[in-house]
Amino acid sequence: MRRRDVLRLSVIAGAGVLTLDPVTFAHADAPGAAPGTPPPGSGEVTKTVSGHLPTGAADYVYLPVEVPRGVREIAVSYSYDRPTVPSGTQGNACDIGIFDERGTKLGGRGFRGWSGGARTEFAISAEQATPGYLAGPVNPGTWHIVLGPYTVAPQGVNYNVTITLRYGKAGAAPRPVYPPARAKGRGRAWYRGDCHLHTVYSDGKRTPAEVAAAARAAGLDFITTTEHNTSSSHGAWGGLWGDDLLILTGEEVTTRNGHVLALGIEPGTFIDWRYRARDDEWERYAHQIREAGGIVVPAHPHGTSIGSFWKYGYEQADAMEVWNSTYSPDDEMSIGDWDNQLVAAARGRKRWLPAMGNSDAHREPQVVGLPQTVVLADDLTRPAILAGLRAGRSWIAESSKVNLDFGVSGGGRKAGIGERLSARADAEVTVRLEVSGVGSGCTVRFITDQGPLFTSALPDSGAGTFEWRTTPSYATYVRAEVRHAAAADGTPGPMAALTNPVWIDAR
Repeated sequence: MRRRDVLRLSVIAGAGVLTLDPVTFAHADAPGAAPGTPPPGSGEVTKTVSGHLPTGAADYVYLPVEVPRGVREIAVSYSYDRPTVPSGTQGNACDIGIFDERGTKLGGRGFRGWSGGARTEFAISAEQATPGYLAGPVNPGTWHIVLGPYTVAPQGVNYNVTITLRYGKAGAAPRPVYPPARAKGRGRAWYRGDCHLHTVYSDGKRTPAEVAAAARAAGLDFITTTEHNTSSSHGAWGGLWGDDLLILTGEEVTTRNGHVLALGIEPGTFIDWRYRARDDEWERYAHQIREAGGIVVPAHPHGTSIGSFWKYGYEQADAMEVWNSTYSPDDEMSIGDWDNQLVAAARGRKRWLPAMGNSDAHREPQVVGLPQTVVLADDLTRPAILAGLRAGRSWIAESSKVNLDFGVSGGGRKAGIGERLSARADAEVTVRLEVSGVGSGCTVRFITDQGPLFTSALPDSGAGTFEWRTTPSYATYVRAEVRHAAAADGTPGPMAALTNPVWIDAR
C-alpha cells in the first residue's frame, strides 16, 4: 500500500484510524455453494493478508473479516518484521485484538478481546477463548481484527495476518462466575491490598491461581485484577477468593498517552482505550469508570516506557499511583508531582488527590505486594475498600512487615490519615508517628506544604515513636515518609512507607 493511500484512508476513517479492504471467504470451486462454505472435505478455511504500514500512518488499523453463517470458531495469528534501526530510534512493535459483528464504535459492544503484543495467535468460540479474549457466539457479519502499530521503524512495518474459520455446530457459552463483593473481614480495620496486577490474561506470566497464592503469602487482604485493555480475567478467579481474600475486578486502560487503573468496576465491564489526550474522550471514560462503581487512578504517571507517561491531567482522577513496583526515580518524580498538588489543594484551588502504591507485578521475580496500600475501611467489601481509597484513609508500605500509626492531635481532638483537624491558627498541635518493621538504617521525615520540617533516624531495631509540634498557621498538612538509607551522593533513599496527609485547618 502506498503512503498516500494510507493517509487518504486515515482521513476517511477518522484521526488515527485506518480501515483496510475486507477479507471474504467465498469459494468458486464449490458450484452452487453459498459464500463462506468450506471446501469439500474440509471443516475450515484459511486466508492470509499481507501489507505494509509507514511510520505515522495510524494508531489503529482495522482489517474487516466477513464471517459467514455456520462458523464455530475464528482463529487469528499474525507476525511482523523487526528491521534493524539506528541507535535511539524506535523499532517495530504491533499489538492485536478483535471486535465482532457489533462494530468498532468507541465504547460499543463489539469488543471481543485484546492481547496487545503478548501473543501471536488467538481463537474464539462459544465454549472458550484464548486468555485476553471473550468466549461467545461467532455470529455472522463483519468482524474487525485491529492492529495497533505501537511504534514503527523508519522503514515501516510489514505484517501478515492469517484468519482461519472453523465450521461446525457451536457449543454453549459458559456463564462467567465473578468474585463476590464481600469477604469475611474484621469490621472497621486496616486492610492491605495490591490493586495493580497482571496474569496470563494480558502480558503477565502468572496464572490467577499463582497470583492469589502470592497475595496470601504477602499478607494481603484484597487484590484487583487489572489486565491491559480487557475484561477477560474477571471470570477467571473461580475458587480463588475466600474469607481471607477479596478479589476486585478492574482494568488497566492502556492508551497512547498514559495508563489508568479502573479499580473495582462491576465485573464484566470493559473500558475502551482507543484515544489520545488530544481526542477529548478522556472525561467520558473516566465517567464510565465511576458509573460502573469504580475509581479512576492514573498509573505510574511518570513512567518512561512508550505511552505510559500520563498526559490527561488529574481533574478526573480519584487517586494517584505514586509508587509502582520496586521504588525508582520515576516514583520520586510522581511523589513530587503529587505533593505539589497537595500544596495547590491547601491553597483551596482544587480537591486533594490521595496517593496509593501497587506492585504492577507481571512475572517472577516481581513481588506481589511490593508495594501495597493499607486502607482503613468499614469492612472487607468492594464498596468499603473503594470508599477508603477515595477518601485517602490509606498509607503505602513496602511489605506487610511494616506497621505504622500516624495522626495529629490538639485541643482534645485527634485526626488520622486522610482526616482533618481544626484548631486556632496559633494553637500547638502534636504530630505523632509509630513505626515498626522497616529494618535498620531508615529515616523518618514529616513533610508539610513547606517541605520536610522534621527528620529523625530510626533505631537499628527498625521501630520507634516520633513526635513533632507545629501550628495550623505553620503547616496546613503533614504527611510521613520512612526511607531507607540515602545514597553516598546524598540522594534520598528508597521509600519504605509513605502516608497520605493529615490536614490541619486554621479556624
